Amino acid sequence: MEFIKEEREDVKIEDTFRVKHEDTETHTDLMSLKEESQELNEMEDQYEEHHDFITGKKCIKTEKMSSRKRPQKTKSKTCHQCGKCFSNHRNLKVHMRIHTGEKPFTCQQCGKSFNQTGNLKSHMRIHTGERPFTCPQCEQSFKQKKALLSHMRIHTGVKPFKCDQCGKSFTHKDTLVSHMRIHSREDCFICQQCGRRFAHKVSFKNHMRIHTGEEPYRCSHCRKSFRHKQSLESHMRVHTGENPHTCKLCGKSFSRKGSLKTHMDIHTGKKPFTCALCGKSFRRQVTLNYHMRIHSRKKPF
Repeated sequence: MEFIKEEREDVKIEDTFRVKHEDTETHTDLMSLKEESQELNEMEDQYEEHHDFITGKKCIKTEKMSSRKRPQKTKSKTCHQCGKCFSNHRNLKVHMRIHTGEKPFTCQQCGKSFNQTGNLKSHMRIHTGERPFTCPQCEQSFKQKKALLSHMRIHTGVKPFKCDQCGKSFTHKDTLVSHMRIHSREDCFICQQCGRRFAHKVSFKNHMRIHTGEEPYRCSHCRKSFRHKQSLESHMRVHTGENPHTCKLCGKSFSRKGSLKTHMDIHTGKKPFTCALCGKSFRRQVTLNYHMRIHSRKKPF
């Protein structure tokens, strides 16, 4: 049975982190962010070595290897600017480019420069369109291996990046870095109505529309209004008939990415919405809500 579709215009707060910063007061010190990102990269690399990103379980092979005592490499090379230690001169030399700003590897097509050859190689896929890393569950492709591994957490539900201040966990390291600003910055943005805190002004402004009811984005066809620009763009496809999100397994197309994601559960058999009373699972939240009336004895009509 088809249920009445409701347009979902609420955009998850985490999504707003992808919006470009519109205000200079949201910028943080570049070096501190690089150090944070470096530390989180090490966390991510360590996590990738010991986990299967498809099952979310620890790899038995690496777990056995890690249990054996292996000789530790002595980190004898030290950066005189930040005190970080490295096992060899080459790694120290690459690291020093963070301080010097040296970027010896240049793209011949657009002139953009990089401090490591691997970063240039990844960048070149923007020009070639190459996406060599494919998700085995939904067939989505990526330019970088780390992007695929990060994407796989959507399927596994793994959240390896944990805030040591409040215990909140995140799927992506960038989200944790942004979240940490709530704890560390005195000038973070606090909602006076509900107490919620935001690291970026644009996220705060988007949130405030929930309280004010402001809907500045209006459809020119039917005059319907929305709180977020993304919601208006998604709604416009109702009028244009555009379905840009296509299932690679059966070819069916959808106007919204969320609709495609829900559709993919048909192929994967995933039923993420479970009834807390009887344990029955469903692919959609609306179906679970309808099911709950069985327990509450509430008739839908």
